[in-house]
Amino acid sequence: MTENKELMTELRDTEWEFEYTDHDRLIARAIIFDDKGSFYFVRAERDDDFGKAVLIETSGGGVEENETSETAIIREIREELGAEVDIICKIGVVSDYYNLIHRHNINNYFLCKVKSFGENHLTEQEKKDFHLSTLKLSFDEAVREYKNRSCTKIGRMIAARELPVLMRAKELIDNRIAK
Repeated sequence: MTENKELMTELRDTEWEFEYTDHDRLIARAIIFDDKGSFYFVRAERDDDFGKAVLIETSGGGVEENETSETAIIREIREELGAEVDIICKIGVVSDYYNLIHRHNINNYFLCKVKSFGENHLTEQEKKDFHLSTLKLSFDEAVREYKNRSCTKIGRMIAARELPVLMRAKELIDNRIAK
């Protein structure tokens, strides 16, 4: 992995009233790109406690017991996108809160480059509950998509968490290409 100055951010949930936090969740997430300048995201349609929304989000999920954040992100990308990737570097950590479900998230973000695509391995629950699909977007399209999906509470929370990470990822990619 390439060395870089890691982003460290803490965000508060301003969408739902804070009552208490009763658990932490360690999460691994990735900004994924290819040689042609495309970025890959997950599109999710949800209708749950957070409301009805169509969202853009980075690939990722919970780090399981006996897993590192690095092995978790490789697994999550394979499951959600069917992609094999190289981890270029760690972008940083975004600590955020979901007041509605009393959770503190510790999101470890990685910059990953696509090697190949195959079949995804979504669970039946992911297919049924979230209708997950892959979005392939340019950087500018991704920024617009995050902004367009900020019309819901959960969309605003995700955009606040992920847009700064996407901006930092773009800097890292541009600096890497310039070298």
